[in-house]
Amino acid sequence: MASSASGSTHRCVSPAHRGVSPAHLTPKRKTSKKKHFVQQKVKVFHRAGDPVTSVLMWGVNHSINDLSQLPVPVMLLPDDFKANSKIKVSHHLFNKENLPGQFKFKEYCPQVFRNLRERFGIEDQDYQVSLTRSPPMRDRDLRTSCDHTLLVKNISSEEVEEMHHILNQYHEHIVTCHGSTLLPQFLAMYRVTVDGEDSYLLVMRNMFSHRLTVHRKYDLKGSLVSREASFKEKGKELPTYKDVDFRNKMQKIYVNEEERARLMEKLNRDVEFLVRMRIMDYSLLLGIHDVERAEEEELEEGEQLEDEEAESSSHEEEEEPDTPHPAPCGSSPEGIAGYMNSFKPMGAGEFDPYVDVYAIQSDVGAPQREVYFMGLIDVLTQYDTKKKAAHAAKTVKHGAGAEISTVHPEQYAKRFLHFIANIFA
Repeated sequence: MASSASGSTHRCVSPAHRGVSPAHLTPKRKTSKKKHFVQQKVKVFHRAGDPVTSVLMWGVNHSINDLSQLPVPVMLLPDDFKANSKIKVSHHLFNKENLPGQFKFKEYCPQVFRNLRERFGIEDQDYQVSLTRSPPMRDRDLRTSCDHTLLVKNISSEEVEEMHHILNQYHEHIVTCHGSTLLPQFLAMYRVTVDGEDSYLLVMRNMFSHRLTVHRKYDLKGSLVSREASFKEKGKELPTYKDVDFRNKMQKIYVNEEERARLMEKLNRDVEFLVRMRIMDYSLLLGIHDVERAEEEELEEGEQLEDEEAESSSHEEEEEPDTPHPAPCGSSPEGIAGYMNSFKPMGAGEFDPYVDVYAIQSDVGAPQREVYFMGLIDVLTQYDTKKKAAHAAKTVKHGAGAEISTVHPEQYAKRFLHFIANIFA
């Protein structure tokens, strides 16, 4: 076995990822597996909190650099929706303080997700920087990129299968609507293997803003059965409220008629796609940014900062000279949102629609100044045998007329759209 100072690497790449001409592919040809050794040149610069995150950062760097060497295909082929790229690293010595000695990294359908990122207006280099400049922040099964523009969600192997099942039609839907959608913007899917354990990771654009704080949050399904936030949930700093809470608080969304019509057009089109895919149990994620509250918080932070600076200046002679530190993520004109720092800072409640693609300003005549973030989440649940059984059980318990969440896709869509159409003032 060959080796190098940086360890040995076994790389298996499917034909579509290797840029093999379609003319050389036959329907029965199996994915070729070629092994060779490469130097590990990409370093993870920051210690991540767990080895899976470290390998993710290494793998994203590696895969994006690999893709940059391949021509962009004129059109995607059926094989691209089955392709994958694999790499296995053994006896790893380079950057061993941050990475495990052995790991595997797999990227699913690289050319398809590359095309989706382009259609969503995200350049590969910006995507790479947002995920790898600093470790994503982890909260249970969700990681948030350091610049808050991307989410990395731990998913099950069943959800990986469901992604493969809908990916072709999802891509077609995104092409048809020119990337204008309330569906999650799926950007990549990976498998990371550390110590023999697989972690499946799905990368999406963050529906909330990277700079505007969300002050209230709702998960809306259009069902009133068991759709109220628990007492424990309501005690959190930013609780996720549900349909019953939305009605009890008499919450309303204040947007002008043009914005409302545009949003409902997107929603109807997206829900029609979900019905075709036999998908149900999805939600509308709603985040509300209170502009006046944000202004007050900013003022308080400014006053606190002035007090801290005044206190620190009185101890200047006792302090050692400053030493240079690495620039934080987003401080250079790189990354999905980093370039915005090169321009004039935005005012309260302002956002860049090319970055905060799910954001909508409240109407000028609204009772309060707000920014709304609205998008569809949890879109990988098919109406299968388990869901049919759950529907039957809940119908027996709550009655045939109860607004339970587990219903067949057509009924779910109709009730969901009716509910959302009535959340506007």
